[in-house]
Parts: sequence; structure tokens; C-alpha cells
Amino acid sequence: TSSAGREKCLALLPSSDPEEIRQAQQETGDALTRIYQKGSLSFSGLSNPEGSLKRLEIGAALSSRELLDLCGLLEAAKRAKAYSRQVRSDLPADSLDQRFDGIEPLTPLLEEIRRCILDEDEISDDASPALRNIRRSIRNINDRIHGAMNSLLNSSSTRTYLQEAVITMRNDRYCLPVKAEYKNQVPGMIHDQSSTGSTLFIEPMSVVKLNNDLKEQFLKEKEEINVILADLSNLTAEYIPYIRDDYRILSEL
Repeated sequence: TSSAGREKCLALLPSSDPEEIRQAQQETGDALTRIYQKGSLSFSGLSNPEGSLKRLEIGAALSSRELLDLCGLLEAAKRAKAYSRQVRSDLPADSLDQRFDGIEPLTPLLEEIRRCILDEDEISDDASPALRNIRRSIRNINDRIHGAMNSLLNSSSTRTYLQEAVITMRNDRYCLPVKAEYKNQVPGMIHDQSSTGSTLFIEPMSVVKLNNDLKEQFLKEKEEINVILADLSNLTAEYIPYIRDDYRILSEL
């Protein structure tokens, strides 16, 4: 269930060292005993963190995908730790105890990353107060833009100049599809035209400032997300040795 475990299996070679053989057979027997007693343990989500850890060591900020991959490793560590506690409640000590004891789930780090990153393309509003405020501003500006655009759409004089009574986006700006012959009747900035040239996509002057404000807020949102990812990366960097050990131990298990 993990590429790390698969690589170790494929790298196994026969041994002629009696002590090494006895140890390996003991570990296999103890692993089977645990499985018979409490069921199997899933190692899904266990991916090699070394590339991300090396980037952290030079002070780089990780992407949301890299941080989520580290979460997968920590979740595997958390499952293994819980499984070990569950199994050991009624079994004598065995050759695998030392490995399980060495696992550090780093639950606070795991929960903080999960709190901030909902998925690869979505950062939670609650990741920071600044991000929450920025997104509130974006929603407010969007509402004001739509209100102004709908007023134009509902105006009988403006509607006669439009190819369709719809709001469109061009170059990340809200526009109206205006018949080319009426371009002077709808004051604003032309951002595009249809393939036939019969329609011009005009940003009405009444929403130019709002569109500018919206673009500014989107830039602020991007900057704040970068700050959040950098903060999470700095927090993760404090635990690099533990993450490396977790990966090694889980791969061996």
C-alpha cells in the first residue's frame, strides 16, 4: 500500500547471516501476530517527503500540494501509533515495539495544515484573519458590481444596445456584449470583440473602479495565501528530523 514499502520488498535479498535471519523471521512472526489479533494496518498516503524536506532546509516555502502530501505521511503515522496502542493492550512485548515507539504523529502540525488547506486548490477562509477579511471584501465588491451591471441590463435604453442581456468576463473584468454599431452608446472600455466583429465586450465606466478594486483584492488574496503557506512551511521545518524518522519507520513496517 506504499511505494516505499514496495521498494524495500523489491530490494530484499537472501541472507546467510543466522542472526539476521532469526531477527527477520521474528519480526515477520510478530507482524502476523498483530494482524491476527487486531487486523491489518493501512500505510496509504505514505509518499517520500525527501524533496519537500530538502526544500524546507534551504528556507523555501512549500506548495499546498507538498504540504498535503506531508499530511498523508503524518496521517499514516497517526494510524500506526493508534494501531500500536490498540494492539499492545493485550499482547506481550515483541520485536516491533521499538519501531512503533519511535513514530511521532505530530498531530498538532497535521491539524494545523488541515485547518488551513482544504484541498490542493483551496485555502480555508479561516487560515488567517487577513484572508477572511480580504475574501469578505471580494464578496462585497462582487455584489456591488453585479448590482451595477444588473441595473444596466434592466434599463430599457441599454438593453437595446446589447447582443444578449448577460454579464460576461473578459480579461478578468466584468463586461457587457454590445452591438458594434452601438459602441458609442455604452461608455466604457473595450476589452474584446467577437470573431465576426459584430459584438464588442465593453466594461461600463460605472464599474471600472469596482473592477480595479476587485483586481487589487485578488492580488492581496494571492499574497496572503503565500504568507500562509510560508508560515506553514516554517512550522513544518521545525519537525524535519521527526518526519524523516516517521517515513523510515513506516517504510520498514
